[in-house]
Amino acid sequence: MTIKELQTIIKDIENSPLMTLELEMDDFKLKLSKNKFEQKEPVAVESKKVETFEVKELPVADHTKGQHVKSPLVGTFYLSPTINGNPYVEIGQMVKKGQVVCIIEAMKIMNEITSPYDGILKDVLIRNGEVVGYDQTIMVIE
Repeated sequence: MTIKELQTIIKDIENSPLMTLELEMDDFKLKLSKNKFEQKEPVAVESKKVETFEVKELPVADHTKGQHVKSPLVGTFYLSPTINGNPYVEIGQMVKKGQVVCIIEAMKIMNEITSPYDGILKDVLIRNGEVVGYDQTIMVIE
């Protein structure tokens, strides 16, 4: 396989919805993955800067009352559509089911998160710009 063929395969995978590709030929094996968190075999990396982050579960006060709005994916949490824009919702505000309450950015895609409940927003448990984990409670609606 030539370098040009490899470059073509890599570009095709980058532009496709596929997350992983494994290709095995006679004496050649290639594994490509867009998943940053999947790494089963050690890989030599020639990089001076390695970016790491930790997903933290914030301590929850007494949020036994109310419905928990949970993150459907891992990403960066934003309360407003722009840096200096107004937040989608504020504590104490009435929220309708289906209303956009925040954005979670994952892989450069802005995912609008909607409220699954009607009620009053009691608390926002994640700060703007922080990393949120899958199924982590981000808001409480009562």
